[in-house]
Amino acid sequence: MFSSRELLVRRGQPFEILLYCNRSLQSGESMDFIVSTGPNPSESARTKAIFPLSNETSRGGWNAVLKDNNNNVLAITITSPVSAPIGWYTLSLQISSNGRAASLKLGMFILLFNPWMQADDVFMSNHAERQEYVEEDSGIIYVGSTNRIGMVGWNFGQYEEDILSISLSILDKSLNFRRDPATDVARRNDPKYVGRVLSAMVNSNDDNGVLAGNWSGSYTGGRDPRNWNGSVEILKEWKKSGFRPVRYGQCWVFAGTLNTVLRALGIPSRVITNFNSAHDTDRNLSVDVYYDAMGNPLDKGSDSVWNFHVWNEGWFVRTDLGPSYNGWQVLDATPQERSQGVFQCGPASVNAVREGDVDLNYDMIFIFGEVNADRSTWILDVRTGNQKQNTLDTVSIGKYISTKAVGSNSRMDVTDKYKYPEGSSEERRVHQKALSKLKPNASFGATSARDLAGEEGEPSISGRFKVMGVLAVGKEVSLALLLKNLTRDRKTVSVNMTAWTIVYNGTLVHEVWKDSATISLDPEEEVQHPVKIAYAQYDKYLKSDNMIRTTAVCKVSNEAEVVVERVVILDNPTLTLEVLDQAQVQKPVNVQMLFSNPLDEPVKDCVLMVEGSGLLRGNLKIEVPALRPKEKSRVRFEILPTRSGTKQLLADFSCNKFPAIKAMLSIDVAE
Repeated sequence: MFSSRELLVRRGQPFEILLYCNRSLQSGESMDFIVSTGPNPSESARTKAIFPLSNETSRGGWNAVLKDNNNNVLAITITSPVSAPIGWYTLSLQISSNGRAASLKLGMFILLFNPWMQADDVFMSNHAERQEYVEEDSGIIYVGSTNRIGMVGWNFGQYEEDILSISLSILDKSLNFRRDPATDVARRNDPKYVGRVLSAMVNSNDDNGVLAGNWSGSYTGGRDPRNWNGSVEILKEWKKSGFRPVRYGQCWVFAGTLNTVLRALGIPSRVITNFNSAHDTDRNLSVDVYYDAMGNPLDKGSDSVWNFHVWNEGWFVRTDLGPSYNGWQVLDATPQERSQGVFQCGPASVNAVREGDVDLNYDMIFIFGEVNADRSTWILDVRTGNQKQNTLDTVSIGKYISTKAVGSNSRMDVTDKYKYPEGSSEERRVHQKALSKLKPNASFGATSARDLAGEEGEPSISGRFKVMGVLAVGKEVSLALLLKNLTRDRKTVSVNMTAWTIVYNGTLVHEVWKDSATISLDPEEEVQHPVKIAYAQYDKYLKSDNMIRTTAVCKVSNEAEVVVERVVILDNPTLTLEVLDQAQVQKPVNVQMLFSNPLDEPVKDCVLMVEGSGLLRGNLKIEVPALRPKEKSRVRFEILPTRSGTKQLLADFSCNKFPAIKAMLSIDVAE
C-alpha cells in the first residue's frame, strides 16, 4: 500500500531478486552479497553483513539462496534476520576470482519491523487487530471532558508519498544519532529504543523535532492545533521547511503524528485518551489545585489536571522486564516533563501501570500519576497568603481511558487495562505499593492517607452545577448551581462564583462572568441558583476548545468551604459532508459541504480544509465567501479516489467566529 517506488521489505521475510549476468560463474569464482545500513556499518554492530550465495537456507543471519538459473538470469531469495535494525540498506554484490575481488552496488531497500512474524518483537497474532493497528491509515481521537466525550477524525496517512522516508529521517535527526550514529543505527533493531527516540523527536523541545507545542490560546505565527486534520501535512511541512518545527501542536496532534510514524515503521500502535489526566510535576502522586475565596481558579504551583490528555501505545515485547510486561506500552510525545534530561516519555508497560510497578523503565511514576493521582483542592487567602486544604478526591483522576475500537468507529474503554476498579481492594493495594516504592521509609499518616476530611468535619451542604439549556457557541450558557442542605438545621450560605474560558489543559484564558449571592437553606432543602452567561460576555475570549470552567466557593460560617466546579463544552454548529455520486477508483467524485451561520452577525475569513488518504492527493484548501447572519453555505469540490475500500474524508472549517469546526465522512470506494 506504500506509494513509494523503493523496495520495501519486512525483517525475517524472504524476498526475491533477479540478477541478470553477462556470463556464468567459472570454477574458482564465487559470489557474495553485502548489506549495510547507517554511516559507519560494521559486522560487529550487526549493521553490515557479508554472506555467500548458497544452495540452502541457513538459520539466523542474512542469507541468499539460489532458486533458479535460467540463461544466466539468477533468481535469488534473500532473507534478513528477524532482529535486524530497521531502515535504509544498501545491497552490493562481490565477485571473487583467483584472489581478486570486485564489488558492485545493486541498489537500496528499506527494512521494516514485521508484526506478521512470530519471532519479531512486534509480532501481533490477531489478524483484525493487526489490520487496525498496523494497516489502517485513518482513525478517531477522543477529546472533550468526562461529561461530554467528543471525537475528531485523524488522517494517519502512513502510505502517502514520502511519509515513510520522512519517518526514517526523524531517526537520523535525533540527538542520539547526532552524538553517536553507529550505536544509534545498531540499536534500531529494538522497538523499545525506536519508540523512545520517536517520543522525543515528534516534539521540537531539545532537538528541533517535528512539532512545536503551544497551549497559550494564542497561535499567531502558526496554525491553531485544532485545525489539523492529520499527520501528512505536518510531516511534509517539517521536511519542506528544512526540518524546522511545525507550529503548533497540542497532545492529540503529537499523538496522531507519532501514531503515523510508528505504523509506517511497522510497530503496531494506537491513540489513547485519558480524561481528567493528572500532570504531577513533583512525583508525589497528588496534584494540587488552588482557588481564592472569590471562586477564581489560581495559576499557582505547577501541577495541573487536563480535561483530557492523549498519548500512544505501541505493541512489543519487553525483553528488559520479562514476559508479564509484554504487549501495549505507553509512548507519549507531548512535552510535559523531562526524562533523562530530554522531553521524551516511555515505553511504559500498561501491565506495569496497572500493578503499580513504578520503579520499572520508563517514566512509570509520571504515567501512573496521570491515571491514579489524588486531587487536592486548596483555598488560598490572597491577603494573608494562608492556604488550607479543602478536599482530597481519590477517584476523579484517570477516567474513561478510550481508544477507537478494532474495525469500527465506536469507542473502546480500556480503563481496566490501566487500573483496578476505583475503591476495590486491589486498587488500594496497588496505590500503597506505588507509594511505598516512591518513599520506601515513609509511614502513611493521616496527611498522605486518602481519608482527609478537613479539620472542620464533614460539610453540611453539597453543591453541583447542572446544565439547563443547550450548550452552543452563539447562545447564552444556562446553568444552575444546585445547593443542598444535608442537615436538619437551617443554613445560610454565601456563594462566590466565576466563569473562565480555558484551554483544555486548564490554562486560564479570561474571566467572562462572576456573581455573588447569599442563599438560605431550610433543613434538607435543595435550591437552584441560576447562572446565565451571555454570548457577548464570552464571545471574544472563547478558544477553539470551546471550554468554559465555572466555579462556586460556598461558605457556611465556621465550616470549611465547599468548592463546586464544572467544565462545560459548547457545541459548534454542524458541518455536513455528502458524496453526490458512487465513489470509484480513478474516477472524480463530487462532494458537497453544507454549513449554516447560526449567529445574528456575519462570519468572515472562512476556509475549508479537506483531506483523506486514498481519496485525494495532499489536501484541498477552499476559500469560502463570508456569510450573512443565518445564511446557509454550500460548497462543492471534487476528489479522486486512488484506493478501494472504506476511506475517511476529513474536513475542517474555520472562520473569525468559529476557529475549528470538524466533520468526517466514511466513503466506500469501489474498484
